[in-house]
Amino acid sequence: MTESKAWRRGFARRLVPYALVLPGVVWLTVLFLVPLAGQVRTSLEEGSLLTGLDFNWHWQNYATALGDYGPTFLRSFGYAACATLFAILIGYPLAYFIVFRGGSFKLVLLFAVVAPFFITYLVRTLSWEALLADSGLVLGTLKALRLIPQGAFLLGTPVAVVFALTYNFLPFSVLPIYVSLDRIDPTLVSAAEDLYATPFVAFRKVVLPLSLPGVFAGSLLTFIPAAGDFVNAMMLGAPQRQMIGNVIQSRYLVTLDYPIAAAGSLILMTALILCVAAYSRLFGTEELTG
Repeated sequence: MTESKAWRRGFARRLVPYALVLPGVVWLTVLFLVPLAGQVRTSLEEGSLLTGLDFNWHWQNYATALGDYGPTFLRSFGYAACATLFAILIGYPLAYFIVFRGGSFKLVLLFAVVAPFFITYLVRTLSWEALLADSGLVLGTLKALRLIPQGAFLLGTPVAVVFALTYNFLPFSVLPIYVSLDRIDPTLVSAAEDLYATPFVAFRKVVLPLSLPGVFAGSLLTFIPAAGDFVNAMMLGAPQRQMIGNVIQSRYLVTLDYPIAAAGSLILMTALILCVAAYSRLFGTEELTG
């Protein structure tokens, strides 16, 4: 009996890790793998929701999506890359200030960064539409001061879309960088300064390398959702400058062309995976995080 009980206890202990991971596996299977399989099947069908869908391994859908919307894919990645670059350029100094100069107000400043998330995404984008209007706060003030021509405009331009993308996804850059900077031991910076390093050299040699994992994570967390976004381009951009998210949304909900929409979605997902893999290969920080 003793050996039997010991065997059962050992078996139960071995099952504990699998039991803990089981809810996550079920969640991912039901809400990710099953819908993904449905998308793959839909992308290989022919027809539309109005005329009927027929599954016949119609690979031409991928060629059609790439051929018709290749420039749109490139534009989406260009907008996302610009928004990511601006988010890092703005977010890094902001996170640095909060960590090293925030003092007792550190949590208050950090809350101010995430406060926009308490407002819905649509309302934030609408606010940008009002802000960048021809007679809005930005252009209206500049026109009143005669700093720009009266006919200048921002709505319907890539600038407006990139500005809004940067604003909406800025916290995704700030928070990982903040975590990386907050984990740096201040004595390392003090040691560098004791060895006659200037503040700039100490930053370049100590702070920046140790914070690169946060920059890496923040850039990915910004680029990936920005590339698939469609709200900002729909509300602030021009119809001829759509992002691929607008095309997919229109194909699904307007023209009801599910196969092309599914093919476009899978191409976007595959392209993002390849971009992340290439980025990790070129600029990964395993040596810093290991």
